[in-house]
Amino acid sequence: MLLEIAHRELHIELVDVLFRDLFQSEEDRFQRGQIGDLFYLPFQPLQLIKRIQVVRAHDVILHVYETFEKLAGSGRVTIALDGTPLTVSTGGVARYTLELARALAGEFPEDQYWLLSDQILPQLASLPANLHMGSPPKTLPERRWWLFGLDREMSRRGVDLFHGTDFSVPYLPRRPSVMTVHDLSPWTHADLQPDAVRVRRRTPALLRLGLASMVITPTEAVRREAIERFRLRPERVVAVPLAASPMFRRVEPRQLEGEQPGSTPAKPYFLFVGTLEPRKNIARLIEAWREVRKANDVDLVLAGRLRAGFPAPAPEPGLRVLGPVPEADLPGLYSGALACAYPSLYEGFGLPVLEAMQCGAVVVTSRDPAVVEISGGEVSGGAAVHVDATDTRALAGALAAVARAPENFTGLRERAIGRAAEFTWQRTARRTREVYEAARRVF
Repeated sequence: MLLEIAHRELHIELVDVLFRDLFQSEEDRFQRGQIGDLFYLPFQPLQLIKRIQVVRAHDVILHVYETFEKLAGSGRVTIALDGTPLTVSTGGVARYTLELARALAGEFPEDQYWLLSDQILPQLASLPANLHMGSPPKTLPERRWWLFGLDREMSRRGVDLFHGTDFSVPYLPRRPSVMTVHDLSPWTHADLQPDAVRVRRRTPALLRLGLASMVITPTEAVRREAIERFRLRPERVVAVPLAASPMFRRVEPRQLEGEQPGSTPAKPYFLFVGTLEPRKNIARLIEAWREVRKANDVDLVLAGRLRAGFPAPAPEPGLRVLGPVPEADLPGLYSGALACAYPSLYEGFGLPVLEAMQCGAVVVTSRDPAVVEISGGEVSGGAAVHVDATDTRALAGALAAVARAPENFTGLRERAIGRAAEFTWQRTARRTREVYEAARRVF
């Protein structure tokens, strides 16, 4: 009967619909983490998505979800987060994924949380007891992760809801899902992100088909952009700000010998933290620093991984390219900097800006709407110095002002610490958990 319904409702010419253990009750299988699986083996993911009328697909497995919701109604839930961003050594999405997972597990100890990926995740120390690491695919079919493997792994773990922390959700709507859209740079700055082809092609299809029950953005600026570009229902898109880890605080800069990553330079220095890529405006930052250096003996320190395809800055006196820096060394670098420069052309949030503010640094950054939103605005009470990201002279002037008279920026440093205190991962976790509940209601 289920096969006949699938043929009629999903309009698939060749479909192989298999429910395991059809005569076993769903309640018993749920309790043992073995909810029946719906396999669509013969199709490629995007071919399949184009053929499915997603809303009507729910009818096929409605009886399963009724039991599912009845059992999940106690308030205790098992939530899976996409852990794939953790396979990258540094970057804002990796920090977001780990900090959010830790905070959710801490704020909601009655829930169970899983980090799942089709790649081998790094070993993470001191995880909460209710935060677990999943297993990578075990078989060849499971390597088709978003179509098949992820669903199998979630069924094994008894997952109630999936959170795609990096622009994606499963291709089949087996359970509620939430997608985080960090920014729209893959579409607005496609020429600067040639490696984002997959996101650029896949994410709009997932959103258009309604496969994400709810969407999270890090700022209201990105929320407005996402609603307009993807024609999303406003009530399904929620801005949930990120936060900086508590480890980012004002510390005494350490003087370390040699050129080891994380060492605090003996000379005064400006600091950039983030991925070295065109969107971060690195070339213009170096040009502005050269102008400042003509009258001020100040170095420029670049800390972050080099995006594939982006040429490393050529060596020159005073320029230090550290590469990826351990997070434990960043508070000292932020605290010792004359100013933290972040003249990004486009941001979804700008986590290094908040980290620097939390360390009491002077932040010179762009007028990108998301970054202005974080700093509290450009008015006199703002917590950062904002300049036009395309104006090299203005950027150089702002940096030179700090180099000439850093004592004039004491008030701004204090405002930065106060503004940063409004952002915590605990608050982010609570607001994210509310979005999870909304996703379960609208699914």
